[in-house]
Amino acid sequence: MRRARTTAALAAVAGTALLLSACAAESGASDVVGQGFVSGDGTVQQWAPDERDDVVVVAGTTFEGDEVSTEDWRGDVVVLNTWYAGCAPCRAEAPDLVEIAGSRADDGVHLLGINTEDEAGAALAFQRTFDVPYPSIEDRSGQVVAGLSGVVPLQAVPSTVVLDAGGKVAARVVGQVAGSTLEALIDDALAGTQTATEGD
Repeated sequence: MRRARTTAALAAVAGTALLLSACAAESGASDVVGQGFVSGDGTVQQWAPDERDDVVVVAGTTFEGDEVSTEDWRGDVVVLNTWYAGCAPCRAEAPDLVEIAGSRADDGVHLLGINTEDEAGAALAFQRTFDVPYPSIEDRSGQVVAGLSGVVPLQAVPSTVVLDAGGKVAARVVGQVAGSTLEALIDDALAGTQTATEGD
């Protein structure tokens, strides 16, 4: 199992999420032993650049009928977020995700939702309600999430994964993510990208 580290700065921020429950509890808390967080309640994990083993490609069809793939964003930081319309923590974190999608676009940051529960009507209503500017993949079959399971478990909804510019998992949050926490994770992924580029 790859070693996981949680920065002290993120620990302070993520600690506020301990009282928030994810819509579905994650099993197997041994995955986060020693991290100081309760599984499913805002658990934050980061992987150092030399600990990131697998390239992740997420592809599918959006609720608008368009094909999308993270492969098209290789070289940029990508944020994956699992959600569904009836999930209270998903609704709570949506404004922060929308804000980040707009404010970080110029930094080359892309957001992609993965919805495993909703039909198009419910998902599109959610997207209109929160004015979501980024696409979401329809994944009621569970194939997209299943494809990620060997790389980064996503048993809780919501869960958020940050991919670095090489398409590797840089960080994961299990449960509702605070905007400030996600901003810090994105900053770290961008900084790692810059460091790798400067070292070439």
